[in-house]
Amino acid sequence: MALPLIFLSSGLLATALTGSSLASQHDVTDGPYVFAPDRKPDNASWICHSEHKQTHIDSPKVLRPENCGELPQPTLHELKNTVEADSFSGVDTIVAFSDVHGQYDVMHTLLRNQGVIDKDDNWALGKAHLVITGDMFDRGPQINEVLWLVYQLDKQAQEAGGRLHLLMGNHEQMVLKGDLRYIHPRYKVTEELTDRKYDALYGTETELGQWLRSKHTLVKINDMLFMHGGISPDWLETDLTISKANNLYREHIDTPKQEIKQSELLNFLFYKNGPTWYRGYFKGKNMLNEKQIDQLLAHFGVNHIVVGHTSQDRVLGRFNNKIIAIDSSIKRGESGELLWVEDGKLSRGLYQGGKVSLTSDQD
Repeated sequence: MALPLIFLSSGLLATALTGSSLASQHDVTDGPYVFAPDRKPDNASWICHSEHKQTHIDSPKVLRPENCGELPQPTLHELKNTVEADSFSGVDTIVAFSDVHGQYDVMHTLLRNQGVIDKDDNWALGKAHLVITGDMFDRGPQINEVLWLVYQLDKQAQEAGGRLHLLMGNHEQMVLKGDLRYIHPRYKVTEELTDRKYDALYGTETELGQWLRSKHTLVKINDMLFMHGGISPDWLETDLTISKANNLYREHIDTPKQEIKQSELLNFLFYKNGPTWYRGYFKGKNMLNEKQIDQLLAHFGVNHIVVGHTSQDRVLGRFNNKIIAIDSSIKRGESGELLWVEDGKLSRGLYQGGKVSLTSDQD
């Protein structure tokens, strides 16, 4: 008699071969992962103490199952797919930070203490613009908590006449392309229990995946240009504009790496010295000088370039604040800072509250 065939996913096959599951070894609570085929939210997956649960979505608010911790209960919105402008002028107040890497508690405390959100975690900046220069993903243990809070604030900011700009960093690009080297171990449990690779949980048929794919990689506000890594002199050898680059990033975020590598322009944008990877404003033999910085500023018609990606102990000014580094090492899970720009005045927003003037490290 022929034996039945049983097909296992790669994750389940690995479990079968080792004889034990990750879920049996760890108590993980995670989610929600909202699936939205045809851009219509349908169901949500939750991990409740290492048990996979699913809920049907029949209202904008996604309700978590019982005994599932304090996971986000987001209110979904149709604005998630909107591609916003990537250049703004006449903005009185700008706030910026970067590189959260799943450290929700630090981000939450910083935003509360700086009055970016109120006691109920709602947008409190009115018509101001908040810029996050990428790297919400990887390393830390609370990626979804970070993303759902930012998702909520994105809608509330628009309703208040302000804006939230979540820019794509190299780790967003890595995860969406299936490079999962840096995910926290707890998400291996989520992969096993949902029988989906981690990147598929943010795929094109998910609520957060669609939202992320609408985002820019660069944005210009007043006299400031924001991105994750930095603008290298190589940009000046291309015919790129901010809008053209943003469109290429969105168009090719799901293009396989081997195809990206075959295009000189795409290879520059996604890898090499492109805006999500460049570190040439800081220490090293290839660090730019002030004359080269001035050439980049003149090309874009700005006075400041604001970047994350390269870790600092605080919000840091370089080259007389022409370069502003806002990766204040939130990723360490201990503290962090914000950049405040109020009527052109530059300040550091401190973790415990309060502000101090931003002075350049060369002053």
